[in-house]
Amino acid sequence: MSFFKENSPTDLEILEAIYNRSYNSFISYKDNNEVRESKIYVPIDIEKIAYDLKVDEDIIFGRLHYHLENKYGYVNENDKHVYFFANRFGNDIHCVNFPYLSAVLSKLRDRNNKYFITQAIAITALIISITSLFIT
Repeated sequence: MSFFKENSPTDLEILEAIYNRSYNSFISYKDNNEVRESKIYVPIDIEKIAYDLKVDEDIIFGRLHYHLENKYGYVNENDKHVYFFANRFGNDIHCVNFPYLSAVLSKLRDRNNKYFITQAIAITALIISITSLFIT
């Protein structure tokens, strides 16, 4: 049996793992911080996140670099690129825009909750329909 999962983690699982591992680093930033270049762009340890999710680290890097950056990165009104995931930010590597990640994570959680609530209502309605069918 392999250590790795058979299924690829969802965007929600990846972002939750990053958030959970990086939140303390984000809030501990001080002005003139010697640990990282920016408060907003937080370096992440892709290897540890991949280990937590039981997938190869190239899966996590690829999802961040090719999928999530493409999906959420944008150019602002001053023609500056706002990165969701930056392979390099100053001297730091593998950085996420942590406040933006938090907003995207919140949106994904909300969408996930709505999906489960809708499914629960549908299943409840189905059970009530089947029960009423047997009663009558």
